[in-house]
Order: sequence, then structure tokens, then C-alpha cells
Amino acid sequence: MGTPLGDFVRARRDSIQPAELGLPERGRRRSPGLRRSDLAARAGISVEYLTRIEQGRDRNPSVAVVNALADGLSLDSAERGHLRYLAKITGGECVNHTRPAAPAREVRESVRRTLRLLEPGVALVTNRLGDVLAHTDAFAAVTSGSGLLDTDHPNLTRYVFTDPRARTFFTDWDEVADERAFDLWLGPSVENAEWFTTGLAPVAGPEFTRRLNRHTVPQRGILRLRHPSGHELSLVRELLELPEDAQQLIVFLPAEETTAAAVEELRSRADGRLRVVS
Repeated sequence: MGTPLGDFVRARRDSIQPAELGLPERGRRRSPGLRRSDLAARAGISVEYLTRIEQGRDRNPSVAVVNALADGLSLDSAERGHLRYLAKITGGECVNHTRPAAPAREVRESVRRTLRLLEPGVALVTNRLGDVLAHTDAFAAVTSGSGLLDTDHPNLTRYVFTDPRARTFFTDWDEVADERAFDLWLGPSVENAEWFTTGLAPVAGPEFTRRLNRHTVPQRGILRLRHPSGHELSLVRELLELPEDAQQLIVFLPAEETTAAAVEELRSRADGRLRVVS
């Protein structure tokens, strides 16, 4: 049985061509990417030990080994952070007996007040699972007609993978799908993520499972939306972590004047009231 850490190391190794690291090609291979022997040599560990990590038979590599693997794979800062996080949760899997459960949905009053101050801006409070916990009217206007907020308990991740309208609404659906799958590894907790993915996987199918297990670290660039009204929106995302609540406050800002005008038109229909999703 594999582990998140082993899956990530193997996925990154498979995605690297030897030439990218200045290594010679050694003939045809049955599988793509970097050989185990090459990565082991670059990281200064044995092939046997690397195999145990990738297959999940070693769940507690030292900090030095984790850093050596990051160097060997030429990971960037975001990927290194994810590797360290996966090493942490993989090491805890053997002793973690907490029953999977849904995360809390309450939004603190001070956070709600902050959202009110952001009106008439486009903003929401969510968690890493994608639960939409509170939002401004402008957010409702920007997503109107997309189906995202049609349910009693809207969830961005579930919407992306199960609602056909999402593939039209998100211009760069593939990138958004990778973001949603990646964020499940970050919380609100390992137990919450297990609870969520267990329920989502059967309805989302292999598309979701494949993205979840390949650990693609997202770039989180411009978010582009194709609004049902015909407007093409380009939005910059500013994110404020709320670690006390395992939640995030996300503000969406127009990336250019055309989007600013379109957002103004859409949000002019809003009634100016903050909505909290219970």
C-alpha cells in the first residue's frame, strides 16, 4: 500500500526527463521519467531505500533524506513545502486513529464583519475542502447562473468534478481541477480530507482520483471565468489564511479594465447583503 509521500516522489520522478537534469538517455524504458537509480544517486541514498519510500514501506524518512529527495528532484519552493507536508502526514498515518469527520462550518462573527467591509467586492470564506461558508453578494453575482451556489451546502471541489457546467464556467478547468485536488491534501485536517474524498471519489470518478494522487502543485495564476451572461472575466486572487478556523478568506480582484467593468455590471444587480451559508 502506498503513501502520500511515496506517491508524490514517484509521480515527480516519472514526470522528469533525464535530459532536464543533464543526464544521458539510456535507451528505451517501459515507464517514463527518471530512473530510480538516477534519483537515488542524486539524493545520496540507496535504490533499495528509495524503493521502500515510494512503495510506502518506509513512512518516516529523516529531514535530511526529505531534503535530499527535494534536491534530487529539483523541486521548487512550493513543491518542497508540499513534500515536507506529505512526509509529516505520512509519518503520522500509523498512529492516527481519529475517525474521519466533516469539518466545522461556522464562520466567526469577526470574519463575517470583515466580509461586510469588503462589500461591494468579490470575496468568500472557504476551507481547503472547498466548502463555501460565506460570501459577498458580488461573489454571488459573479458566479450567478453557473450552478455553484445552487445547493444548500455549496462546495467548490464537488462542483468542479461533478457538475458539467463547471467545465464551461472555468476557462482553465484543468488547472482549477488540479488546484481543488491538491488542496485536499492540506486540510482542514487529514481526517476531514479522508471523509470528503471517500464520499467524492465514487461520484467524481477516475478523473478526480488521478488528479488527487499525482500531487500537481498549482501555480494559482489568473482565474478566468466564462460567465453565462457572455462576460469573460480575469480575476486575481488574494488569499488570507485563517489558521484558527482552518479556513481562508479569498478576495477576487479584476485583472484588467474589461473585467472590472463586467464585474461592476454583474454586481450592480446584488442587493448588498452578506450571505452566510449555514
